[in-house]
Amino acid sequence: MMSHTARFRVFENPDSASALVAAEIAQLIRERAILGRTAVLGLPAGASPLPLYAELIYQHREEGLSFKNVVTFNLDECMGLAGSHPHSFRSFMQRHFFDHVDLPPENIRFLSGNIADPDVTAHCASYERMIKKAGGIDYQVLGIGRNGHIGFNEPGTSPVSRTHRVELSDTTREDVADRFNGLKNVPTHAVTMGCGTILKARRISLLAWGSKKSRIVRSALCGPVSSRVAASYLQNHPSAQFILDPAAASAVQQA
Repeated sequence: MMSHTARFRVFENPDSASALVAAEIAQLIRERAILGRTAVLGLPAGASPLPLYAELIYQHREEGLSFKNVVTFNLDECMGLAGSHPHSFRSFMQRHFFDHVDLPPENIRFLSGNIADPDVTAHCASYERMIKKAGGIDYQVLGIGRNGHIGFNEPGTSPVSRTHRVELSDTTREDVADRFNGLKNVPTHAVTMGCGTILKARRISLLAWGSKKSRIVRSALCGPVSSRVAASYLQNHPSAQFILDPAAASAVQQA
């Protein structure tokens, strides 16, 4: 039996898949609340987590799930965008999640895309210190890019990399061009948690939907662990799972 078979779960659709992840996060939050402790979440922007955020908002409104004991760290941010810019990941998170739950604003941590070049290294180091001070990330949610990036860790990124500035690949920029009203408007650089930062999380769920993700999901799960596909590093994490719909899982299930 191939070792990857225990590392992915397939659900009927993104909504049912996201309900499972939301239930795991809710359980963590409630367990920590009973102990008087915080739950630390690593969160991505992008289309993949939208059903998850919708489910967490539902649980807050209808089932009394409180986020008052939650601290969040966002995965990444595009360079050159102020937090108030409508295309910034900070704006995205406010719009789709933070504005709809009772998460204290002071518990929300963002990387800044508006840092001057000479200050980027210090800003990234400060982010790492904040994660450490919070006790580390308990539950990290990820998407996956068509070239296998997690966060904005493009092909070639070291498995021990920490939060850093990165030049975005053509593939990555093309994939978000519609959101920026054309490729010419897409930032060329970003700041991102490193692969090493991500892999320190105690639990990781990578969400992938649709046939466009099927080939790279197969590479990440079934291929060699390699810097060519940053998501393949998750094979070596003891508590990482790929959460897939049937289309995203189709190539894996043929392996």
